Amino acid sequence: MAAVTFYSKDGNKMCEMKYQSIPHDKVDLTGGFWAGRQELNAHTTLWAVRERFAETGRFDAFRFDWREGMPNKPYLYWVGDVEKWMEAAAYVLKREKDPRLEEIIDRLAERIERQQGESGYYHVTFSALAPAERWTNRNAHELYAAGHLMEAGVAYYEATGKDRLLRCACRFADEIERVFVKDGEAAFVTPGHEEIELALVKLYRCTGEKRYLELSRFFIDQRGNNQKDRPVQEWWNSRYEQAHAPVREQDTAEGHAVRAVYLYSGMADLAFEYGDSALKEACRRLFRSIAQRRMYVTGGIGSCARDEGFTIDYDLPNLTAYSETCAGIGLMLFASRMLQLEADSLYADVAERVLYNAFLSSTSLDGTAFFYENPLELDPRLVHREVFAKEPTRMPSTRRMKVFSTSCCPPNITRFVASVSGMLYTIRQDAEVLYVHHFMDSRAQVEVGGQRMTVVQSTAYPQEGTVTLSVENPLVKRMAVRIPGWCQEWMVEYGGQTLSLTPEKGYVYFDCPREGEPVTIRFSMKPQLMEAHPAVRDAGGRVALQRGPLVYCLEGVDNGENLRDIQLDLSSPITEEFDPQLGAFVLGASGWRKDPEGYQGLYRPAGLPRIRQDLRFIPYYAFANREECEMIVWVNI
Repeated sequence: MAAVTFYSKDGNKMCEMKYQSIPHDKVDLTGGFWAGRQELNAHTTLWAVRERFAETGRFDAFRFDWREGMPNKPYLYWVGDVEKWMEAAAYVLKREKDPRLEEIIDRLAERIERQQGESGYYHVTFSALAPAERWTNRNAHELYAAGHLMEAGVAYYEATGKDRLLRCACRFADEIERVFVKDGEAAFVTPGHEEIELALVKLYRCTGEKRYLELSRFFIDQRGNNQKDRPVQEWWNSRYEQAHAPVREQDTAEGHAVRAVYLYSGMADLAFEYGDSALKEACRRLFRSIAQRRMYVTGGIGSCARDEGFTIDYDLPNLTAYSETCAGIGLMLFASRMLQLEADSLYADVAERVLYNAFLSSTSLDGTAFFYENPLELDPRLVHREVFAKEPTRMPSTRRMKVFSTSCCPPNITRFVASVSGMLYTIRQDAEVLYVHHFMDSRAQVEVGGQRMTVVQSTAYPQEGTVTLSVENPLVKRMAVRIPGWCQEWMVEYGGQTLSLTPEKGYVYFDCPREGEPVTIRFSMKPQLMEAHPAVRDAGGRVALQRGPLVYCLEGVDNGENLRDIQLDLSSPITEEFDPQLGAFVLGASGWRKDPEGYQGLYRPAGLPRIRQDLRFIPYYAFANREECEMIVWVNI
């Protein structure tokens, strides 16, 4: 079927055929890799974050009774931390009742409502400690926190039917509309930290109130397009907050990585809702800027710690990689929204790369500790090399922590894991094609024309490459399954025959299988060596090992010290062995390294024999779960 072009009421060309996501609450993970992680998230991680937030005063801040001399003075970011936790808890409640969680959220909602006052304004720090400073500091995260209140309100209403938190969010949105659009009272026009843009779209979709969608559009249209905004910090220019040009004219991902991908997600939402082809084209350019020139092999983004963001093309240092966890989450949100605008496997390929690597690495295997940054190389010795400095150069942490002073990542992780199944499917607007973007053991309920069909995925992915799809009450004409970009060999089997299919933009299309006649897709999971573009300086002369979507690394606990000295033997066979402790295959290979006993001093002539060594690679997501030691992804050849 040819692509259909839609036109708005004013005659402007709109986006071509759109695609609707199947929401996470319609897709149950029934087993395998991600069901286990959702279970851990719901019963361990969510509560671990709750306990750390309680210990540090984040929940008590909602009492609005802090006074000078008391411990745990409320900080700007705390309200957003708790609101993200509330959203995560709501997603968990959508699947299983838990009176404890409902009681916590109900109590918080009551306190928020009580403190809003007549105006509807709400922020723990400004409401309680500095009411005269409202809307004066563009970088104070007021609009950012408002966005997370909106997301939490929508999620809790959809999970329980209780609307107090949602009404609080709507009242605040109404006040924001008055202050920024109607009266122009604020000292700035657009938020320093984006997030409210995508949240307002969620609020609109939940309530049907078009003003919230228009408010999101106001913030996006005004970014980089007004004289009132000033850079959020004296030492940064407007690229830091993506305000260097109107959004439709931006070509490269710039500045703070989390702010950037939250903005781009909101832009993609508006492109979908308004059929805005200029916004869609900008999103396409920005996504490719990230995916093709500014992203690590692990899917991490934001290579510079100083601005937590992007620098220049191909600047992807390993040892000092920032690769913030929230930035990876934001990139997956952006990718999922792009899949609602066009069926191109680039978006799902990138989301998968983040999901199984830079995102998974953020959380300890026991679900209780977290990385803010996700580097591609660790050497604990370098953390303390500046023995002269009171404030040494920032280096990534070598161990995960249970809480940070700025703890945006832990609750962001919990809300994403709880809703990860919403990434799996989209259905084309004409309801003719169902797209399968990701592979998880699951059961999905898909509404088509008031009727329901069920799609069952059976798979041990990402450990094994076989995916079986069964359909009950088929209501679409065709299905489209992504062939992952990493996959070199694959086949699709149906009715005892191998189908002859040619991918279109990374998807193979076939007639929807009949009920009781499953279709099976087989992806070869043979380990392969990856190399980077020659402009990536830190990967020159090195390779990374990958099996399926999982990137691998070497750790000192398995391979000894001085991992940078190891040279991989390219002719060595790569072995696979399942490690139940890691829940993944570990890979074995052979290589060489210098013998430190062969040195009389600091240097010696080159070319002398090296020691043969067996090498053990583990999935990148599992590093730093044992002892503190070196780690490296890119290995010499």
